[in-house]
Amino acid sequence: MPAATSDPQFMTITVRVKRYNPEARSAGSSTEETRWDEWQVQALPTWRILDALHQIKWDMDGTLTFRRSCAHGVCGSDAMRINGRNRLACKSLVKDLNPEKPITVEPIQGLPVVKDLVVDMDPFLQAYRDIKPFLIAHGNEPTKERLQSQKERDRFDDTTKCILCAACTTSCPVFWTDGQYFGPAAIVNAHRFIFDSRDDAAEERLEILNEREGVWRCRTTFNCTEACPRGIQITQAIAEVKRALITRRV
Repeated sequence: MPAATSDPQFMTITVRVKRYNPEARSAGSSTEETRWDEWQVQALPTWRILDALHQIKWDMDGTLTFRRSCAHGVCGSDAMRINGRNRLACKSLVKDLNPEKPITVEPIQGLPVVKDLVVDMDPFLQAYRDIKPFLIAHGNEPTKERLQSQKERDRFDDTTKCILCAACTTSCPVFWTDGQYFGPAAIVNAHRFIFDSRDDAAEERLEILNEREGVWRCRTTFNCTEACPRGIQITQAIAEVKRALITRRV
């Protein structure tokens, strides 16, 4: 990330971050548990919001806490609510967010906040584990590869793109109000194996998603599809799982 200079291309942006300090619960603490902090940052229009957060943490307030890893839209660790929408901070450019107004950054909704922009991902990952996100093939090991045609591979290609950022699940109003719902990401990852011709556990996964908090809790609001940074057609995948449950055909 380049350092701010007198270059005329740099602009001053206002970044407002919703802070949460769990230590403020301690007796006698004068610090508010939840508050909004605001910084003026010198940024280029092509900077990502992640660059601005780095500038704040490195040069202005080292206590600001957030997750990030690859910074290239692959790891999914920096999902946040930016200007009221779930996005990856590493893929959101300053120029695309109306930099003349304050840019608001909050933690994703529906999961417990650990500190500042960091949420507890355990409930989300438990739903992912519950749908058995791995190939299940019965019988003896084959003496050669389990071959698959291009058409068979195309059947579930879209849902292989999930990076488990939780942007889709935490944009879902059903998930916000009912923490037991599997959520779009878990269903997407179940879809990836249900429609894999090499897998033998489609019925098992369909039964898991047929439970009360499974696929039927989806209300088809399309929030998940709009939030997905990978462009996965999530609502369509959920509809295909519903259809497979009704017809018992994959």
